[in-house]
Amino acid sequence: MSGPSEKFWANLPLGREVTLLMHDANGVAALAKPAGVLSHPNEPGEEPRSLLTVPYTIADEVFAWTDVDGAKRQLWLLNRLDSATSGVILAAANGELASEIRAQFRKKQIRKIYCALVFGGPRQPLEIWRDLLVVDKRGGKIRAAANAGNVPSESRMSVVRIGQKEPRVSLLKLEPRTGRSHQLRVQAAKRHLPIIGDQTYGDFGRNRTFAKLAGTKRMFLHSLETNFDYEWRERTWQFAARAPIPREFEKFL
Repeated sequence: MSGPSEKFWANLPLGREVTLLMHDANGVAALAKPAGVLSHPNEPGEEPRSLLTVPYTIADEVFAWTDVDGAKRQLWLLNRLDSATSGVILAAANGELASEIRAQFRKKQIRKIYCALVFGGPRQPLEIWRDLLVVDKRGGKIRAAANAGNVPSESRMSVVRIGQKEPRVSLLKLEPRTGRSHQLRVQAAKRHLPIIGDQTYGDFGRNRTFAKLAGTKRMFLHSLETNFDYEWRERTWQFAARAPIPREFEKFL
């Protein structure tokens, strides 16, 4: 059993500036989500702002629509990004396959690499960030903090480039080894390296000044690359996808 036809992928009801990066023979796909687009609609009426502009069932984590030929179509979401974060997001065209890959996420067998533009610069070119986070999920909102918590969180940070002009900024590569809500944003802020444009954990004054210079209020966090192996139909498959760094990340470097 193979994945859906090329016609299925060519006619996905993609949201604003969302692009299909790739898909494999089984129906696993990677899409590039722009900053400001929702991973999925949370309420009725939010479909136009979403990854796909069609209804979504939160309980089953699946988009559903009828194509131009009258056929019923579905696409299962495999992970999420905050609306302010851009980059690679995964989906699958088969429910059973989606369950298999979600299990990989739960086992921490998915490698994800992000890039972030931050104010300031790290003391070392390579660091392992370990923290105990407090994660509060209430009223449909998530808030995290890196003080006196009980949720172990670890990330690998490496410096890609440090800017040579004002304001002083650095481009970092961040690889989370745990998958906590808002983990990278909180860990960066704790180390006085707030991600530019972060409206929750960032430096609000410097964000306003930078937004005027850059001409954008986006958060400068980008899901750069995702890769993993998965078992399907008695075979091991490899999947890797990369979304290029947005141009605005390099403007001030």
